[in-house]
Amino acid sequence: MGPLHGLKVIELAGIGPGPMAAMLLADMGASVLRIDRTEPAGLGVPRPPRFDLLLRNRRSIPLDLKQADAVEFALDLVARSDVLIEGFRPGVTERLGLGPTVCLGRNRRLIYGRITGWGQDGPLANAVGHDINYIALTGALHAIGRAGQAPAVPLNLVGDFGGGTMYLVMGILAALHEMKTSGVGQVVDAAMVDGVASLMTQPHGTFAAGMMSNDRGTNITDSGAPFYDVYECSDGKWVSIGAVEKKFYAEVLRLLGLDELLADQWNRDKWSTAKAQIGVKIKSRTCAEWCTIFEGTDSCFAPVLTLDEAPHHPHLQQRGTYVEIDGVTQPAPAPRFSRSVSPAPLPFRPWDPEQAQEILQPWLNSSEVGAAQAAGLFG
Repeated sequence: MGPLHGLKVIELAGIGPGPMAAMLLADMGASVLRIDRTEPAGLGVPRPPRFDLLLRNRRSIPLDLKQADAVEFALDLVARSDVLIEGFRPGVTERLGLGPTVCLGRNRRLIYGRITGWGQDGPLANAVGHDINYIALTGALHAIGRAGQAPAVPLNLVGDFGGGTMYLVMGILAALHEMKTSGVGQVVDAAMVDGVASLMTQPHGTFAAGMMSNDRGTNITDSGAPFYDVYECSDGKWVSIGAVEKKFYAEVLRLLGLDELLADQWNRDKWSTAKAQIGVKIKSRTCAEWCTIFEGTDSCFAPVLTLDEAPHHPHLQQRGTYVEIDGVTQPAPAPRFSRSVSPAPLPFRPWDPEQAQEILQPWLNSSEVGAAQAAGLFG
């Protein structure tokens, strides 16, 4: 049933990090009800619901939160929930009548999770933005990329899902733990700029120690070092090498027949020459050939796989890292638990008035659902 079985979560529909946070909680067994808009919002990248994988493992209900009776109904749900997740700009839920003061007034044990890019306060709090902007302001984007090239955009993983989703979920779970002692809920203010800054803790220390420069592509883990980079094979595919420790780098060089490079591993003046030599060697064979040569060795090596190749790798297949849901291959729930195993994921199932009783059962009894339907709140 999952380690979060019995936890009830209300998700106010949004995009990106909020839905993924709801997905992670649902993956681990929580009952999550998504309150959708009655009209399409036109936010994010449009796609058929079947392929909006962040919506899996939960049901939804359409409510017009501009109507007082719909807001009151939402508050009834909040009163019987453990967590609420919202990702609007600061002040929006307050104007809707669903702000933290009102919700905590209805349910003093509620954990009210808020996810924004810039945070609930500060000069940029009400500015629009997306992942690329948040990682730009915190120095992360500037640090990612190759020497002499523009900063490399790392999908929307660092801001939205690393600095956003993961810190929101961690904050919610921490607040739930604290509530067991205090008996009182609280607001979790998860700002992507705060989360990304936190993710950059190690680079800040390395920079302060004089071991990292602001020049992209010249440092240990940004493609500057010959032992931490990707190299192209003869068939146009790529392999990755991450042999930071001397013993692992020695193994890489032994397999490449370049043992003489080991003595200058930390001589930055020799890095470009070493990279060129390694590049020539790697380019002499196909990716499959190098996988055979490096397999079973302590060399910190892996092929660079595409999105459609990764699910077929033997290691990921054996672990069941990917699953197929409704014909769509996608990552399985993570992390894994030894006893309270997360349930098999289900595809997103949109609102169906015929299933109202089933969808709302964790929150309302049958007479309450019937009364809400009779009032025309959700069809």
